[in-house]
Amino acid sequence: MSCMSEFDANEFLKHLSNQPGVYRMYNQDGDVIYVGKAKNLKNRVSSYFRMKVDNAKTRALVSQIANMDVTVVNSETEAFLLENNFIKKYKPRYNVLLRDDKSYPFIFLSAHEHPRLSFHRGPQKKKGEYFGPYPSAWSVRESLRSMQRIFPVRQCEDSYYRARSRPCLQYQMQRCSAPCVKGYVSDEDYQEQVSLARLFLQGKNQQVIATMVERMERASESLNFEAAARYRDQINVLRKVQERQWVSGTLDEMDVFGFAVKGGMACIQVLFIRDNQLLGSKAYFPKIPANTEHEEIFESFFLQFYLAGNKIIPKQIVLNSPLSDEAAIIDLLSHEAKHKVKLFRGAREEKRRYLQLAQKNAESALEAQFGKQQSILARFINLESALERDLPIQRMECFDISHTAGQQTVASCVVFNREGPLKSDYRRFNIEGITPGDDYAAMAQALKRRYKNVKEVSKIPDILFIDGGKGQLAQAENFFDDWPEEAKPLLIGVAKGTTRKPGLETLILAGSHETLALDSHSPGLHLIQHIRDESHRFAISGHRNRRQKVKTTSSLEGIPGIGAKRRQVLLKFMGGLQGLKKASKDEIANVPGISKELAETIYDHLHL
Repeated sequence: MSCMSEFDANEFLKHLSNQPGVYRMYNQDGDVIYVGKAKNLKNRVSSYFRMKVDNAKTRALVSQIANMDVTVVNSETEAFLLENNFIKKYKPRYNVLLRDDKSYPFIFLSAHEHPRLSFHRGPQKKKGEYFGPYPSAWSVRESLRSMQRIFPVRQCEDSYYRARSRPCLQYQMQRCSAPCVKGYVSDEDYQEQVSLARLFLQGKNQQVIATMVERMERASESLNFEAAARYRDQINVLRKVQERQWVSGTLDEMDVFGFAVKGGMACIQVLFIRDNQLLGSKAYFPKIPANTEHEEIFESFFLQFYLAGNKIIPKQIVLNSPLSDEAAIIDLLSHEAKHKVKLFRGAREEKRRYLQLAQKNAESALEAQFGKQQSILARFINLESALERDLPIQRMECFDISHTAGQQTVASCVVFNREGPLKSDYRRFNIEGITPGDDYAAMAQALKRRYKNVKEVSKIPDILFIDGGKGQLAQAENFFDDWPEEAKPLLIGVAKGTTRKPGLETLILAGSHETLALDSHSPGLHLIQHIRDESHRFAISGHRNRRQKVKTTSSLEGIPGIGAKRRQVLLKFMGGLQGLKKASKDEIANVPGISKELAETIYDHLHL
């Protein structure tokens, strides 16, 4: 795109349509800095170029415009959707940005002969029932753990389930009724537990308890005391779980939004109510440009929230923040949800109670986040002072190497900005083609791969920390000696002291190799320790994953006739390497693509 040195707004407005559409603003570098929508493009865009503009954010935005373009659409609904797509694609600096646009997780009850309960995220293509959405992966797994103590319904992978010849540990712990092996539970009894689990997930706890009480009494009358005791234990666990839940009573599908703003930060707290119970809540902290109006913050977040990813739009939404064009937004959400969506302000008692709860949680979460950000900012300021820097530190990176006896070497690169860890920019590098255990060569390869194609100046760190002493630091110095860019990071080695205790690290400055002494209680040193520890954690977790992958496949690699695809099929069908080792020759021969002769070869190889 060719950018003009000065944008001629009058000329641009002359040819602008009065139809609905989406406009994009570009700076001198050709980057999209703002995306907006309009019912009437000419009227909306003209408002940016009036003689007097009160909003400081708008003035700052207009001063950077070097070019604009527009896309005309047929309706305001199309404008909402296109604007959201452009924001996701370009992430403009003057737009409010939703940082977490992942889809919500669900609990999935499969439609197998012996249904399975499991965690699910993404498109709902499998046959079965989906319960949720839940606010986080943790809340789904916590619910599944609770359900294991109440309903002995299997949660194992299908490949593991098919490979069983005897019950696993979950049966011994009374958390599964072992439908995988004949003779342990009848199909009728298993389906009864599945039905009770389904009612529980639908929020019908009282009905589940009443059914269990009835079955307990019936078992007791027929002198089947073992079954009666089982039902009694289920009822006790279910009542304890129920005590931790706040059952709403009549609200079967609703999201509730709380909204708070403080010191250039905003928090939106969302409560998720499904099947008459509060499944949980989640706090969001969108990225907001300076001097953005509160109404724009909430509305931008609200639209991105429901239009990004695999979000479920409920029938009822409760909020206390105004929306600029509520009718159009309701039409858009109803169209996307394929059912009627209603907005409420919390006037009635039950909705008001939830709205107050959401608002209280938003304010509390914002206070905590604000305090955390202030602490991180204080650490940055202290480090800037210790390094005698005139310009603020915007970006820091840290490298670390992890391996076991030189094998499966992994290098990590973690990134911090003034808000703390920037996990979206973290990188791992599997190191190949070096002498095992040569950390210097590993560091040199990681640096080359990380920085060989850096196109954005903003991606070049102000400070690059190397976890290691002078030898590791020398690798970074050698690499940056031939660095073609004008911007170059300050290189600092972080060497552990002789006792390797936190607070006794030695900081080595590149070039002079002078050591920088920071007090053990210095906030700047705490920041360095944080980024160093994070790089260490990230490298170790990557190395463990790589080592486990090699461990899982290495036993099969030497078998004649077993390539990568057959290894994958074997491990998937048999539920992993342990399941394969326990399988008989006939069970191995049942795996698709495995003949009896090959099954014998595999069995003999694994049992040498």
